Amino acid sequence: MKELQIITTLAVYSNCEELPEEAKVLMQKAVEAREKAYAPYSRFKVGAALQLSNGAVVSGNNQENAAFPSGLCAERVAIYSAGANYPEAMVTVMAITATAFDKVVSTPVPPCGACRQAIAEYENKQHQNIVIYFMGETGAVYKANSLKDILPLVFDGSLM
Repeated sequence: MKELQIITTLAVYSNCEELPEEAKVLMQKAVEAREKAYAPYSRFKVGAALQLSNGAVVSGNNQENAAFPSGLCAERVAIYSAGANYPEAMVTVMAITATAFDKVVSTPVPPCGACRQAIAEYENKQHQNIVIYFMGETGAVYKANSLKDILPLVFDGSLM
């Protein structure tokens, strides 16, 4: 047996004010989307905003349903909306932010496993990385240059 060591690198910004202007604007769109989330069960609101190669910005937020798991996460709402409405455009940057009803979330909140897989599919489909900025409600913002930075052993169509 041998060991496989996986190392990843993320950029860490102490807050939104440190972000490049384009990322700051996109994160604000994610915050606006987050505020419109429907999250009566988890009491955890998430917003996502995508910058597309054609200049469009697409946002999404989590939409819950009492019949779990019928709801959908913000990242998938946004990325599927982009795919449905702008099928020829590439997703270049994604911003994600989350907050809870009863506490301040100051730790960066990355995409869940299902969302990571959906983002991986789009990176594979478009043959281009998606830069991902993610944060809580306040505090540090993490930047991954690709989904592979937060999901290094990705499952995609090349394996089939």
